[in-house]
Amino acid sequence: MRLKVILAAMVVVGGAALTVAQTLHTDHDAGMDHAAHGQVGNAGGRVLTEPGQGAFAALSEVVRVLESDPDTDWSRVDLAGLRAHLVDMDRLITDSVVTETDLPNGLLMMATGDAESIATLRRMVPAHAAQLARDDRWTVDPSEVENGVELRVTSDDPAVVARITGLGFFGLMASQDHHREHHLMMALGEDAHAH
Repeated sequence: MRLKVILAAMVVVGGAALTVAQTLHTDHDAGMDHAAHGQVGNAGGRVLTEPGQGAFAALSEVVRVLESDPDTDWSRVDLAGLRAHLVDMDRLITDSVVTETDLPNGLLMMATGDAESIATLRRMVPAHAAQLARDDRWTVDPSEVENGVELRVTSDDPAVVARITGLGFFGLMASQDHHREHHLMMALGEDAHAH
């Protein structure tokens, strides 16, 4: 029940402006002292909502949710594990080299890259393929190959085939909106692949 409340709070908070705790960093150049920001106003009424980088924003949001829950079991929190996963997400999107082959009933995608990218693909694609397979409109078949991962997504419905080809590899990896729940479970030290 506590997890459902936290997830509901994340959905509400997800649309709101992201705030970041202000911390003094003495090694920053002039104008970069976070503690001084609250003292000088907000640059003519303008307020930024993105704290600079996607992984940082995701971690910031999770920390805010964990800190707002008095029942957080801090002995189980694993933000380093979540950070490693966010690095994998970034590497999957920016460093993977993907070849897509249209099939009469879907798409065959071959994803490869350097050694780190291949390791990322082997962690990420099968796990996400299991999420994709929950949608019974298509069939999802991941397989590990010598230099990466192959992903075949097919359907008997022409409209779904159009959706598959329109999404392509990266769209398929970003679909099935479970990422926030998955990230919070990882941060809480829970089995993120059990949901």
